[in-house]
Amino acid sequence: MNVELTQDRAQRAAKHAALSDEVRLHIVDLLASGDLSSTELLAVLGIGSNLLAHHLKVLETAGLVARHRSEADRRRSYVRLLPGGFDLLTPVPVDRADRVVFVCTANSARSQLAAALWRQASQVPVVSAGTRPAEAVDPGAIATAQRHGLAFTPVRPAALDTVRLDRDLVITVCDSAHEELAGADALHWSVPDPVRRGTQDAFDAAFEDLVRRIDDLAPRISPGSGSRPTE
Repeated sequence: MNVELTQDRAQRAAKHAALSDEVRLHIVDLLASGDLSSTELLAVLGIGSNLLAHHLKVLETAGLVARHRSEADRRRSYVRLLPGGFDLLTPVPVDRADRVVFVCTANSARSQLAAALWRQASQVPVVSAGTRPAEAVDPGAIATAQRHGLAFTPVRPAALDTVRLDRDLVITVCDSAHEELAGADALHWSVPDPVRRGTQDAFDAAFEDLVRRIDDLAPRISPGSGSRPTE
């Protein structure tokens, strides 16, 4: 673990600790819409001025809020949220990868859609594969991509053992594939199989699940030294 990531984690812990108090969380909620003076905060919170001063000091120390003097009444200070103060609350990059490989059993739907979504979200190269690849991409996956405006070029399903390289980040998007690869160094997303149900709703639910997960993970994966940008 490098020193920079350790320091970031310590800062995140301090921010989370500052927000673990209900009153301080209430202060942050109040400031989300605009700046407030101590007097205005006291009127809403119903606590003593000494206790408010304590809570503001904790939030300031954690880098979440700042105070500045009023240009009109110089005795009054306004409290505001700091831009970027909450950035570190989300996880820092968790890994480096030369390439991401999405895996499901047949490599006919979920892994294919995941790869296409990843290309939109990250410069880390991506492919997809299956543990027992089908003959072709499922029509439901193609229709789903079209329905959601996703740039999608179906690729003939391929076996994982013919695709995987060293330093790949493997992500299984199917329980069967995950359990078949038990013990392998892979992340797992338990996305229900839309092909099994075969309905538009099932494909849309899988698509939305993949969108959410990829939007969350992609910013936290840094390109490895051998990465080439996804075309």
